[in-house]
Order: sequence, then structure tokens, then C-alpha cells
Amino acid sequence: MTTQRARRPGPSVRTRVVEHTDASEVTREDRLITEEPLEIRVRSGTLPPRRAWVTMRTPGHDFELAAGWLVNEGLAGPSSINQVAYCTDDDLAPEQEFNVVTVNVTGTTALPHRHERSSSGSSACGVCGKDSVVEALATRAAQPWAGPRPDASVVRRLPEALRERQTLFARTGGVHAAGLADELGTLSVVREDVGRHNAVDKVVGARVLAGDPAASACLVLSGRVGFELVQKAAAVGIGSIVAVGAPTSLAARLAAEAGIDLWGFTSAGRTVRYRPDPT
Repeated sequence: MTTQRARRPGPSVRTRVVEHTDASEVTREDRLITEEPLEIRVRSGTLPPRRAWVTMRTPGHDFELAAGWLVNEGLAGPSSINQVAYCTDDDLAPEQEFNVVTVNVTGTTALPHRHERSSSGSSACGVCGKDSVVEALATRAAQPWAGPRPDASVVRRLPEALRERQTLFARTGGVHAAGLADELGTLSVVREDVGRHNAVDKVVGARVLAGDPAASACLVLSGRVGFELVQKAAAVGIGSIVAVGAPTSLAARLAAEAGIDLWGFTSAGRTVRYRPDPT
């Protein structure tokens, strides 16, 4: 038996690669984004912790990820989260020490049946386990954003502002990013993760754990807009979504229903706004 503590995994790992060009083959060191599982457990009142979700994520800001996920799923209110910690169960293998997080919440939190199963999700899916599209569309825990929102000139600046803070992407090229911004384009928090929805959970969790409102004028995304990302934005009262890529049809539908301004194909010279269908 060893008493040595497990080493916390970093957000990227070293690897050796051979780069091929027309002129040469060069062996060099490169970086890969880390992808590891995170199990989120919930403890409410005197009940023992229960598994709520398992997702593949990039290690780092794990507490924010857990808190943001619970809030975005409507399983806990921002003020009900009172402690987040890594699990210290004796039956955990050393390599899993930093891959299980327990969230303590006040009051009683009833996990819907889709979470009580041995639920798991990939780093690319934020609606796995939903019983129907109608149920997923109906998930909402916040009032629509009532404050000012960025106009087109501000929107076009946001992807580059986000890119300047994507340090993991600069090192690996294999990670998504999300950020929260005000109506003037000032980014308050940026997080990166191998999963798009994880990055969104992390930025929301950062606000929740800091005691700040999760609602914001704008959510900025480094890639496309899937429906599950609009759902998460609606759950906390985001006013606008600005993305580098395109939205899906269901994302555009939900944004219109939730009163969220949706911008896609955004760069310094161009952006496209998706308006509600007048018919």
C-alpha cells in the first residue's frame, strides 16, 4: 500500500510527434489537451452523496464545472450551493482522486430519474439523458435578460477578444472556449474545455461560486451553437449568444422562444443575426 497522494492531472500533456512537410520530417514535442472523466455527486441534507452525472472534461476549474452544471440543469439554485470538494472515499483508486467531485446543497434536491441512473455523457453532448425534446425545451430557471445587449459593432469584436484569452487552445489547438461579456464587450470570465457545454458550465459556475449573478448580457462561444448551449444560456438568463460558427435549426428555434439574441459566423468583418420567424 502506498501513502503517496495522486498527482492532479493538468489541462494538457506532452507528446512526441513527427511533422511531415514537402521538404522534411521533423520530430518534436507537442501538447495534447487532457480529456478525463469527472463524476459529479450531490449531497443534500443528511442524505449520502448520490451520483448525478459523469462527463468527459479537461481538468481544471472542476468545482466551477460541477456548480455550473447543477445550476444549468435546474437541479440547484445558485444560492443553495454551499460547498464543493473532491471526494475522499477510501474505495477510490488513487488516479481517481481528482476525478470525483461532491457538491453539498442546502435543502432537499430530488434528482430526476434520468440522473439517478448511472448517467454519463461525452464531452460533446449536453442533453444526453433528456426524455424528450419538449422536456429539454421547457427547462428554464431564470427570467429573460432585461438589460442592454451588445450591438453588431460590439459583437464583431468579441471572438477576437475571446481568442486572446484562449491559452490552452494556443498550446494544443484542441479545446473549446466560452466567455461572459457585458453589453460593451468586456469579458468578465473565460473558460476552456474539451467539451463545449463544459466550458459554458464552467463560466456559469465561476460566477455562482464567486457569489455573482450568473445572468449576463452575452455568452461568447468559440465554435458552433448547438441547442443544448442555448438551453444552458436560457437557464441562467443570458441575453445574447455570439458564436464563431453556425447555429443549428433547433438552437435558433430555442433562442427565439427564449428571447435570446443569436449571432453566428462572427468575425471582425462580419456577423449574422438569426431573427425569430415572423410567421
